[in-house]
Amino acid sequence: MTKKHYICSNCGNISPKWSGQCFDCGVWGSIVEEIVSANQAIVNKVGSKQDFDKLSGHVTEQLRIPTPIGELNRVLGGGLVLGSAILIGGDPGIGKSTLLLQLAASNFASKMNCLYITGEESLDQIKLRAIRLNLTNYNTDILAATNLEDIIASIEANKNNIDLIVIDSIQTITTKELSSPPGTVSQIRTCANELVNYAKQNNIIILLSCHVTKDGQLAGPKILEHLVDTVLYFEGDNNNHFRILRSYKNRFGGVGEIGVFEMSGSGLIEVTNPSELFLMKREQNVIGTSIFAGIEGSRPLLMEVQALIVPSNMVTPRRSAVGWDANRLSMILAVLSSRIGLNLVNYEVYLSIAGGLKIADPASDLAVAASLISAATGKPIPEHSVFFGEISLSGEIRKTAKAETRIKEAVKLGFNKIICSKFENLTYDFISSVSHLKDLKEIIK
Repeated sequence: MTKKHYICSNCGNISPKWSGQCFDCGVWGSIVEEIVSANQAIVNKVGSKQDFDKLSGHVTEQLRIPTPIGELNRVLGGGLVLGSAILIGGDPGIGKSTLLLQLAASNFASKMNCLYITGEESLDQIKLRAIRLNLTNYNTDILAATNLEDIIASIEANKNNIDLIVIDSIQTITTKELSSPPGTVSQIRTCANELVNYAKQNNIIILLSCHVTKDGQLAGPKILEHLVDTVLYFEGDNNNHFRILRSYKNRFGGVGEIGVFEMSGSGLIEVTNPSELFLMKREQNVIGTSIFAGIEGSRPLLMEVQALIVPSNMVTPRRSAVGWDANRLSMILAVLSSRIGLNLVNYEVYLSIAGGLKIADPASDLAVAASLISAATGKPIPEHSVFFGEISLSGEIRKTAKAETRIKEAVKLGFNKIICSKFENLTYDFISSVSHLKDLKEIIK
């Protein structure tokens, strides 16, 4: 006999009836039905006494093991840590499986015993993909399985010869203890918890790939992100050959670090100098185009900001932003209208970050404003110019973090005019300091 309950896909809270909003975390539309066995008994077990430790006691050094993929090392903070659990999410076809296979079947396998477990493909499919990616030189173990108990039993029988486990993907793994179908909240939570605990107890590195929802969130309960040490997201789209691997959680390194890859027929290729690649073959004096000197994690990155403004016959003209926050675009348009009289009420406004990149750095405000002013006035931005600076609601240009790092990257790539806030207090000859949007308008004329 079976019964059902309702579980929140965001926080994992269980309730006896459905509701539109989770009473625990407050998220709307996250309650899903789940079938559970009625005969699952809850047994109260008596725990065993555990010894306390001192915060100032001996610390076991966490050794980092560098991988042959330099961009992955950058995102992880220097390499893999023994006993760590890493979650990699991304859209279908973005390159998660390719990256994991390139790691497990590279020369890394010559010093680490790797096991690649797939629940999505057959063994022959994995072998064919390895041949296409030229990854057959290393004798990596592979296993096609979806049952949790079978997977752990197989690992247990060979655990002395396993240093790294790849699970592709966690949504396909099920346990016999639950009657719910694969991919449900309880299956993902239970299987991930068992696999991560087993790996940590045996000092094995485990990498889990995870699907994302249409909203870009990791599929499954939010608790999945809390179970692991590191959460990485693959960003990009299938229409663009660039891929960004970004860290959103890292107990052993910095958050916000990015690794840049280029997807090719032979797999993912590292991009060691992304600024140069993103700006390659770029025409000068293009109206509505500016260069932003950004910082992603600890990495300086120059990106192209493009704006297009056209007359509109609609009552509410369209405002569209790709790679940038649409709400922030509305704010910048309001500030431009209020502070320098750039009225775009009857115009459609389109903003795009070239290369499929996504920017959250508030220092990009100045580059966005420069592109909008250029597109609205029909006047190109001065050649070899780079912008960075945050814009306040008063139109003032604010100071930003890591200005020196941004400038060094721009100069290295041949830009000789840096437009930034005067509050940076920098005295280089090639810097044009601005304190207000009025100063920026004077530069673009």
